[in-house]
Amino acid sequence: MTVAVPPRQSEHPVEPLFLERWSPRAFTSEEIPQAELNSIFEAARWAPSSFNSQPWRFLYARRGTPAFDTFLSLLVPFNQQWAQNAAVLVFVVSARSFVRPGTSEPVPARSHSFDTGAAWANLALQATKLGWRAHGMGGFDVEKARTELKVPEDYEVEIAVALGRRGDKSLLPESFHKGETPSGRRPLAETVFEGAFPTA
Repeated sequence: MTVAVPPRQSEHPVEPLFLERWSPRAFTSEEIPQAELNSIFEAARWAPSSFNSQPWRFLYARRGTPAFDTFLSLLVPFNQQWAQNAAVLVFVVSARSFVRPGTSEPVPARSHSFDTGAAWANLALQATKLGWRAHGMGGFDVEKARTELKVPEDYEVEIAVALGRRGDKSLLPESFHKGETPSGRRPLAETVFEGAFPTA
């Protein structure tokens, strides 16, 4: 059983899904049906990217499999404590180069991380829409992940993601309880500027 969380408030009207999406750490043991997992990745597939290069790649493992144990071992101990209960662990990777349409030679993809971030956002929103939760993590051993997951040199290991059904905070060690609530955001006036960047 999960406890309801207080709704977030936006400064301006937005689709409720944007406010409903957040990153819990408490997950139940429920397994994600393959069809719903496919839908989550399908949403990521339709993200925009420069030249439609689609630099994102998703490597995943289901809990209870040897691959999951490998994925979990790549996380820092803090994240292992709670991510072990996720239904699926994902590593998000991006291609550093691409071939422009009409050419044959690879060129640097300056926006590969930016574009892959768009795909990750789609994934997280679709997971929320289907009643699941996605929690992105930067806390993992990047070089070990590259080696263990056989990531080619021309790809960047971006983030790890835990996917699962949100559970009650009682499933977590007590030290995690305080943080198990949706976070706020800076006021729009601090992040959006008409014209040039403001001077100090």
